Amino acid sequence: MASFTVVKQEEFEAQQEKGSAHVLRCLTSGLSCLTRQDGSVSLSQGDTTSIAVVYGPAEVRINKEQIDKATVEVIFRPKVGLSRPEHRKQERIMRNTLEPAIEAHLHPRSSISIIIQETEDLGSNLACCINSACLALLDAAINMNYMVAAVSVAVKENEDMVLDPSKQVEKEAKSIITYVFDSVNYQIVTIASTGSFSRVQHMEALKLAREASKSVFQFYRESVAKKLLMSE
Repeated sequence: MASFTVVKQEEFEAQQEKGSAHVLRCLTSGLSCLTRQDGSVSLSQGDTTSIAVVYGPAEVRINKEQIDKATVEVIFRPKVGLSRPEHRKQERIMRNTLEPAIEAHLHPRSSISIIIQETEDLGSNLACCINSACLALLDAAINMNYMVAAVSVAVKENEDMVLDPSKQVEKEAKSIITYVFDSVNYQIVTIASTGSFSRVQHMEALKLAREASKSVFQFYRESVAKKLLMSE
């Protein structure tokens, strides 16, 4: 079993330059960071940050109403400018990942809206956005079938695997694979990739990411527990 270390950004960059694959950038979060939403979180994975907010269950427009479950809406907002095709693709990936995780059947004829605001993309942005959305759902006390944790892996030209790649590593990599796992059996929920990689590389990256996802799930638990202790 691989072991993983969560380190600060400066040490993380030094480790990645050395080719170490078993490091994650330091994870920090602020739950209920906004006041007018049902759930909100600011999440940082190293210097990559995003803010996610959740509204609902709430009233839904008639043209989107579903009689047997809640309508789950996911909106992704880039740091600057209007959404481009790549942003809409990322939005679809996040919706397809998060919707099955929510127990939508408990809230028919309602809506659950998740809005993710990109604030800084310095590598592994998709993973950071998915993880912030999951934490925001927990903060909003939305019933879930399971939590989700996303981890990105870069495959370099020399075939090395780099976990949680920085922006510079992403630019130099021949492929980037983002895996999303559930919290029950650590099964794959979603795979999003760019570039080319072999089956062997996929299996190696999958093993690496699955083990690293356990650290992300543990971070969720610690973040929620910390909030509950502060509210007592």
